[in-house]
Amino acid sequence: MISEQIKQEFIQIVGVQNYEDSSASKLVYSFDATPGFQAKPDAVISPRNKDEVARVVKVCHVHSIPIVPRGAGTNLSAGTTPLAGGIVLLFKHLDQIIELDEANLTVTVQPGVNTLELIQFVEERGLFYPPDPSSMKISQIGGNISENSGGLRGLKYGVTRDYVLGLEVVLANGEVIRTGGKLAKDVAGYDLTSLMVGSEGTLGIVTEAILKLIPKPETIQTALALFDSMDAAARAVSKIIAERVIPATLEFLDRPTLQVVEDYSQIGLPTDVEAVLLIEQDGVADQVQQDMEKIVRICEEAGAQSVRLAQSAVEAEQLRTARRSALSALARLKPTTILEDATVPRSEIATMVKKINEIALHYRIKICTFGHAGDGNLHPTCLTDARDKDEMERVEQALEDIFTAAIELGGTITGEHGVGAMKAPYLHLKLGEEGIAAMKAIKTGLDPKNILNPNKIFAKSNRKRVVVGVE
Repeated sequence: MISEQIKQEFIQIVGVQNYEDSSASKLVYSFDATPGFQAKPDAVISPRNKDEVARVVKVCHVHSIPIVPRGAGTNLSAGTTPLAGGIVLLFKHLDQIIELDEANLTVTVQPGVNTLELIQFVEERGLFYPPDPSSMKISQIGGNISENSGGLRGLKYGVTRDYVLGLEVVLANGEVIRTGGKLAKDVAGYDLTSLMVGSEGTLGIVTEAILKLIPKPETIQTALALFDSMDAAARAVSKIIAERVIPATLEFLDRPTLQVVEDYSQIGLPTDVEAVLLIEQDGVADQVQQDMEKIVRICEEAGAQSVRLAQSAVEAEQLRTARRSALSALARLKPTTILEDATVPRSEIATMVKKINEIALHYRIKICTFGHAGDGNLHPTCLTDARDKDEMERVEQALEDIFTAAIELGGTITGEHGVGAMKAPYLHLKLGEEGIAAMKAIKTGLDPKNILNPNKIFAKSNRKRVVVGVE
C-alpha cells in the first residue's frame, strides 16, 4: 500500500492529474493482453518528462515500492501485469519524435511513440524502420524495446535490438545513464544497450532511444503460395533460404487458421489447403523481380498447388493485413485465447507443427498455428475458456509439452513475446539453473531491492504459472 505521505510526494512530482488511484484506474491497469493474469496496482502514475520519471523512481527506491513500466498493454507474457502491487508507470506524455537525423540515418524518440506512427513518419521521408510487430498499430516503442519485439520482416531485417543504437535509461535507484549513441562502432565497456533491450523492464526504464534507419526499399512484391501439406510448405521455406534468397517476409498459416482469418477478413483466402506461405521481397526492382521468379519456381518444385502474385498494392496490403489479424480473428472463437511463440530452427518447422497437432489431440484442446516461417518462430494459439478449470489444466500441460518439444528440436520457449510471468516457470528448460543464476546476478546487481517489474522472468517454481486474481 502507498501511504498518504508517499502519495503526496508523487503528486508533488507529477501533478494531481497524473496520479490515479481510483478503483476504476487500478482495474484498467490490472492486466495486459495475457489471459489468466490479473492483479491491481496501488496507483497509476504518468510522468511528464524524464526528470519526473527519475524522481518517481527515487521515491520508489527509498520506500521499496514496485514499479511496472507499461506501454500500450499488448504484452502476451504477462510482462506488464502488476503482480506485486506498487505503481504502474505510463508514458503517455513521453510520446515525441525528438529528432530525425538524416545525416546519420537515426531517429531519436521517447518511449511512448506509437510504432506505426514512427514507421509512417520515416517512410514519408524516404527512410525505413523495419521492426513491424503485429501489434504495431497499438504498441509503443518503449514496449518494443523492453520485449525486443520482432515482426513479419524479421527474417531479412532482424528485430528491434538490431535498430537500437543508444538509450537513456533510469536505473532502479533513480540515476540516469546513457548508452551507445549515433555510432557505427562502439566497444567502450559492456554493451549496456543490448543488455537493456529485451530486459522486460526489470533492469531499467527507457526514457529515450536512438534508433537506426535505413533507406526505404525501392519496390516490393507479394506472393501467396498454396500447399497441400505442411511438409511441402516447410521444404519450400528451407529451399528458398538454401538458394540464398532472403525474403522480406516469409509467413505461414495452417488450415484451421486460414479458415478463421478468411471468415474474419473476407478477402478470398483459400480454405481448402493445408498451409499457405505469404512471401514478400523488397529492394531494387530488377533484383526483386529475379528473386520472386526464383521463389515461385522453388515453391512449385516443392509441391505448391499454386503461387499467385498480388496484382496491386491494395491486394498486397490485404494479404499483409490478413496475416497480421490472425490473433484478432482467432480471438473471436472462444472466450480465452492464448498465443504462444515457441521457436525452432526453420528446418524443424514441419516437425514442430506435427508435434503441436499431436499435443492438441492428446490433451483434447484446439490449437491453430501460424507464424514466421522464415525464422522458425511459430505461434501455436490455444482457443479455450478460462472458466473451464479442467480444460485449463490440460492447456497448461499442453503448453509445457510444446515448450519441451521446441527445446528438444534445438529451439527456445519464446522468440519475441518475452518471458514475463507466463513463461517464467519454463525458463530453466532453455537456460538451465546455471544460466538463470547468471541472469539473477545481473538483476540483483542493478536492482538490489527488486522493485523493477518484480515477479517477472524468474519463477518461484519450475512448474505451473500462478494465476493471480483481482481482489
